[in-house]
Amino acid sequence: MGKSNYNKLTPEEEYVIIHKGTEKPFSGKYYNHYEKGTYVCKRCNAPLYKSESKFDSGCGWPSFDDEIPGAVKRQPDPDGLRTEIICSNCGAHLGHVFEGERFTEKNTRHCVNSISLSFIPHIVEYKKAIFAAGCFWGVEYYFSKTKGVVKTQVGYTGGYKENPTYEEVCSGNTGHYEAIEITYNPGEISFEELAKLFFEIHDFTQTNGQGPDIGEQYLSVAFFFDDEQKQILENIINLLTSKGYKVATKLKPANTFWIAEDYHQNYYEKKGAKPYCHFRRKIF
Repeated sequence: MGKSNYNKLTPEEEYVIIHKGTEKPFSGKYYNHYEKGTYVCKRCNAPLYKSESKFDSGCGWPSFDDEIPGAVKRQPDPDGLRTEIICSNCGAHLGHVFEGERFTEKNTRHCVNSISLSFIPHIVEYKKAIFAAGCFWGVEYYFSKTKGVVKTQVGYTGGYKENPTYEEVCSGNTGHYEAIEITYNPGEISFEELAKLFFEIHDFTQTNGQGPDIGEQYLSVAFFFDDEQKQILENIINLLTSKGYKVATKLKPANTFWIAEDYHQNYYEKKGAKPYCHFRRKIF
């Protein structure tokens, strides 16, 4: 980015970024800011700091114990006492760096003016998982209470009937299973952890349904969206087999998930009750 393409600065921003001024302590927008993402140069948008490097030093300005490699340049301050830090790309004044204060293991504090920074939040790419483990009321009860699970929906999948109703699925003539679609944050919970929970909340050895619910729609099935999910499921089944379990769970590629009627969604939460057909037992 050439000088002519630098972002236009306000007089307040120029005072700090160009003329090496300092904003008032505790006044900056990023002082108490701990959202996940990347802090970039206000003048040229060059990435400077990751949110993982930010910490609270109590000094009144944003503090970081490390920069993105090559992003920040150090140079002696005109007062001869401190070390100035500037953007390596455009030379924008950021603040000063101090060492030996022992705030963090890296023993470094980049004291940065908020006004010298912009913030780009980390965009979380959510993933999906689909499981069938008997009556979807009880299945949703457990997954909806799991950290990292963003959203759950119960419905029907695996069959050939489009837009099936509950009554049609219960007839056993649609090929569908009662299932749950889980939207989860892979930064907080892994597919493997979800899959292990799936096996711990139902009887995966039962071949004709689940508990008292008998029929094809209640069979144990784990669906996979890609080869990675498939491999994880196969590894878990191999582990269970080595423990002596006769695993009846089927593995199938994920296909269209038909959302069930509203009264089925979060059923036990609405009723203020606990499942009678599902309970969790520790296996792994």
